[in-house]
Amino acid sequence: MTPVRVLAVASEVYPLVKTGGLADVAGALPVALKAHGVEMRTLMPGYPDVMRLVSGAEELRSWPDYFGGPGRLLAGSYDGLDLFVLDVPHLYARPGNPYVTTEGIDWPDNGVRFAALSRVAADIGHGLVPAFVPDIVHAHDWQAGLAPAYLHYDDRPRPGTVMTIHNMAYQGKFAPELIGSIGLPWRAFNADEVEYFGGISFLKAGLRFADRITTVSPTYAKEIQSDEGGMGLGGLLRERSSVLSGILNGIDISVWNPQEDPHIAYRFGAQDLTFRAANKAVLQQQFNLDSSDEAPLLGVISRLSWQKGLDLLLEAIPTILREGMQLALLGSGDRDLQDRYQAAARANPGRIGVVIGYDEILAHLIQAGSDALVVPSRFEPCGLTQLCALRYGAVPIVSRVGGLEDTIVDIGEADASGHDATGFKFGPVTADALAGTLRKANTVFHDKLTWRRLQRSGLATDVSWRNRAGDYAALYRRLLAARA
Repeated sequence: MTPVRVLAVASEVYPLVKTGGLADVAGALPVALKAHGVEMRTLMPGYPDVMRLVSGAEELRSWPDYFGGPGRLLAGSYDGLDLFVLDVPHLYARPGNPYVTTEGIDWPDNGVRFAALSRVAADIGHGLVPAFVPDIVHAHDWQAGLAPAYLHYDDRPRPGTVMTIHNMAYQGKFAPELIGSIGLPWRAFNADEVEYFGGISFLKAGLRFADRITTVSPTYAKEIQSDEGGMGLGGLLRERSSVLSGILNGIDISVWNPQEDPHIAYRFGAQDLTFRAANKAVLQQQFNLDSSDEAPLLGVISRLSWQKGLDLLLEAIPTILREGMQLALLGSGDRDLQDRYQAAARANPGRIGVVIGYDEILAHLIQAGSDALVVPSRFEPCGLTQLCALRYGAVPIVSRVGGLEDTIVDIGEADASGHDATGFKFGPVTADALAGTLRKANTVFHDKLTWRRLQRSGLATDVSWRNRAGDYAALYRRLLAARA
């Protein structure tokens, strides 16, 4: 097996900093790739939490003026991850969320902040760190989208490049005046390169110039080639369809392991689901729900947004109540949705429980204690919560989009697919279709043998990175062979 060196570039990496699924992928993939002969090091910004956790990092390079202030490139490791950290305090030493202020507004200099990250990625690709000269630079989402573009415009021998789309909705759009200040040539400002509806798009730059494009599920790879799913970039993706592929995400099964999970009340294994009932009782207590074994408990762990379809679930609350079901929701996001869910909880004590925010421990308990996990997204590149649900015996109820379509086998499709059913899927993505599927799930829940069969099929599903990492390793080697 030929060794391959890959520089991954990501704006967040679990467990150092996380706002969403990108961090989980960026944290788990490098470890999984080791078994496939791939040495991956990850470049990320030096946010305060990152600097604290890699405090013993070695300084590799320093600059008196890096995009407007002093900066350093550090090398370190944390929790099995080999890291490069771009320590530029005037860009990254800010509290809280990596992208927005405490008021929830994008930092006005985000374009410069993430151009700096991409620029040093390109420089590492050119040999800035002699001890690690990558064969491939792998950029994740718009925050790293300029890395393939810088490598292209540098017009010198370069490594191969891969661009991964985690969510087309986030495209890194900025004013054209930024071009000069971040070191791109003005000739790049045209519709065939980085210009995007009068501005520039970091994501478009990555999609235009990367040698290979991936996204996080096969179905999403098809959806984003449409005008609607591509969100303005569908034409470009159709043009580049020959280098576009979908590789499903996995989850870190050492973190999401009900047999050893320190965050749940009672641990359990696939052969004995008895303790799920005890976790359910603790979950009901945590969300101030009535204690009941017979009431199906629906769990939700989600950003509250239109994309995630959480407005549709609100419309289905009368169905949830009529069917004798309960709802435990953990999430934050759109202020109106937050207010409406909190109002629903106040109006239906004991039946609906809502916690606004994100709590990793509570997320694990929801997976271990809910009977079903609901993911009603309008679009979903891959989704990770339904993979965790399979691992914990919570039966997924999901919309027929993106990675949800690819990872769940509907109870009505088991015979045709040749796989045992693992959950319920609904489409079209409407409140009526969701309500109908909730009613169906409630009926099946009271058929204990069928419900247990769904749980066991889910538990038997491989949701790890083992095979997915192999797909990335094969992609890297094909790219290198094509460039040889």
